Amino acid sequence: MKLLSALAASVFALAIWQGIVSLTGLPKFILPGPALVAETWWQNRWVIAEHTWVTAVEVVIGFACGTVLGVVTALQLANSRVARVLIQPMLVFTQALPVFALAPLLTLWLGYGLWSKVAMAVLIIYFPITSSFFDGLMRTPSGYLDLARTMQASPRAVLWHIRVPAALPSLASGMRLAAVYAPIGAVIGEWVGSSQGLGYLMLLANGRAKTDLMFAAMLTLGVFSILLHLIVRRATARIAGETR
Repeated sequence: MKLLSALAASVFALAIWQGIVSLTGLPKFILPGPALVAETWWQNRWVIAEHTWVTAVEVVIGFACGTVLGVVTALQLANSRVARVLIQPMLVFTQALPVFALAPLLTLWLGYGLWSKVAMAVLIIYFPITSSFFDGLMRTPSGYLDLARTMQASPRAVLWHIRVPAALPSLASGMRLAAVYAPIGAVIGEWVGSSQGLGYLMLLANGRAKTDLMFAAMLTLGVFSILLHLIVRRATARIAGETR
């Protein structure tokens, strides 16, 4: 049923796209039609695949590093009042800074290679994962905590056997959100400075007025993001013990 809904939505979106192209009569370099974009994608499939692989590596590494860092930070915040006083304001401050303002600095510090893009992906997903997991840790059902105190459980045992399992659904939600944001961070890093990746390919196509190629790269990025989200959703459903 979900597959049929996705197919129906895709067909509807393509029909609207083609309708706009047909009714407005816009030049191809302004808005190419779906058929032209599909043809361009097929003609350049190996080039697109090569750049997709580069972006995928950046996103996967950034997602993994951001998740680990976010989980560790959330555990520290939940376990230490001093950490909450010192670290929480810094987390909020990082979200107040525009991502585009940090991208040139990361490129300057880490170079034009892989790690500046990984760092961008980490920065953009770090806060959602930390915030969601921390909220889950701090909202453990009071009945569980009262029972643990009655059984004289140690703080470490309470954390690992009660609070962390109870917070896994919140962590799962944060990871699902991060799976959508991580490609955005990597592509922003590629826009600022790169010679590979889908972001670089989009900039190159735009500079040469190859709008059809730019659309092909952009749609490839969208499909990759959806697939990553579905994979993370399936994995986190198992981690959190969810049935849906």
